[in-house]
Amino acid sequence: MIRIVLAEDQNLLLGALGSLLDLEDDLEVVGKAVNGEEALKLVEELEPDVCLMDIEMPVMTGLEAAEKLKDTDCKVMILTTFLRPGYFERAKKANVRGYLLKDSPSETLADAIRQIMDGKRVYSPELIDVAFELDNPLTKREQEIVQHLAEGEPTKVIAKNLNLSNGTVRNYISIVLDKLDAKNRIEAISKAIEKGWLK
Repeated sequence: MIRIVLAEDQNLLLGALGSLLDLEDDLEVVGKAVNGEEALKLVEELEPDVCLMDIEMPVMTGLEAAEKLKDTDCKVMILTTFLRPGYFERAKKANVRGYLLKDSPSETLADAIRQIMDGKRVYSPELIDVAFELDNPLTKREQEIVQHLAEGEPTKVIAKNLNLSNGTVRNYISIVLDKLDAKNRIEAISKAIEKGWLK
C-alpha cells in the first residue's frame, strides 16, 4: 500500500483528491494538510511514502516544504495550476519527483504516484517546453539584491547587509532592471516573483 499525505489549501479540492486517490486499491491517503507547514508535521508523524502538494499555500508554500523534505525518504510530488519556469526549476532543485498540472486526468495522477514509487520522475509534458523557454538570467547576487528589494529595504540598508557600497548596489539594481526589461524596482520585483525566481 502506498501511503500519501495531501497538502492543498482549497478544502473542496483537498476532499476530492483524497476521495479519488482512496478509490485506488493500492493507494491510501493517511493525512491531509492545508499548508506546507502542516504537511511537514504530518510527514514527520506519519512517515508516508509520498507527499502530494500544491505550490501556492498560506504559511508555507509547497516548494518551501519540498526543499525541507529534500533529504528525507518521503517522495514529493507537486500538483499545481502554475506553469512557471521558475517554479519548475526550484522543484527540480528540491528533488521533487513529480510535477503535474491540476487539469491532468485523475488516472494520470494515480499512475504518476505509482511511477514515482518505482523510482521514476514524472513531469507534465507542458513543463518540458516551459523549462526550455526561459532560464533565470539573474546571478545569485542579483537575485539576492532583488530579494532584499522585495522585502522593502532601501539601497543603503541593502549595502550594509551585504557589505557592499551604495554605488555597487545601485549598479546591481540597474543591471537587474536591464536584464528583466523592467522600468523600475517594483516592476523588476513583480517579474522576478511571477517567474518564481525569488525564494
